[in-house]
Amino acid sequence: MTDQPMTNTGSIDSDVQSVLKRLGTRAMGLTGADVERIVREARQVARRQKRSIRYKDLEDGIRMNRPELPHDLRWRFAVHEAGHAIVHHALKLGPIQGITIDMPDGGYSLLAFQRSGSDTLSYREDLLAMLLAGRAAEQIVFCSVSVGSAGSDDSDLARATGLALALERSLGFGAVQPLLYRDDKDPTPVLDAHSDLAARVHARLEKALAKALDLLTGSRDKLDRLTAVLFEQQVLDGDVVLEILNEG
Repeated sequence: MTDQPMTNTGSIDSDVQSVLKRLGTRAMGLTGADVERIVREARQVARRQKRSIRYKDLEDGIRMNRPELPHDLRWRFAVHEAGHAIVHHALKLGPIQGITIDMPDGGYSLLAFQRSGSDTLSYREDLLAMLLAGRAAEQIVFCSVSVGSAGSDDSDLARATGLALALERSLGFGAVQPLLYRDDKDPTPVLDAHSDLAARVHARLEKALAKALDLLTGSRDKLDRLTAVLFEQQVLDGDVVLEILNEG
């Protein structure tokens, strides 16, 4: 990361473009208010030190002085996010804009999704496989899984469960009475109350996990390469990820 001051020159050289792209990738998951606060605090730091604001001031603000993760935890995060990226790319779900393992709560993948075909059952099943790909990658590499794919309403398992339930109950692809539309705001009471429905939803999740496992097992070299680079760099923009995935 360059420590040069920020300037307002008319043209931006390649080094500065690279730094700006890195800052943008590091800022994945932040809100506009977060970015405004980081810039404001970076300016305050520069003002107190009687100098121009530097790119490193912004990077430090984005990282919020987070301590270095333990080696084993950072490696697991890298494996998990690499799994999502590889399956997303293999299934042609859309562009990869970046991945990071430098977030307060672990890893984060910024993935875009194409609209073409997105209303079909096969697309939604591919999406299920991508959501479970982080867990699948952990299973392949470590022969065990962590709580990283679960534990909250926005976790991989929660999102996958919600989508699998929607396939059964509201999207018209259910194995039982597919023409009935039922809008389930909270999957938990519905699944707890209907064991047969829960079994069908879980079967969809098992099928999706098996698909992710198959794709990642066949791309083990890519999984290892992407994991190693992500572990080392902590943040990768989409172009770098695509270059790694297209190797070989």
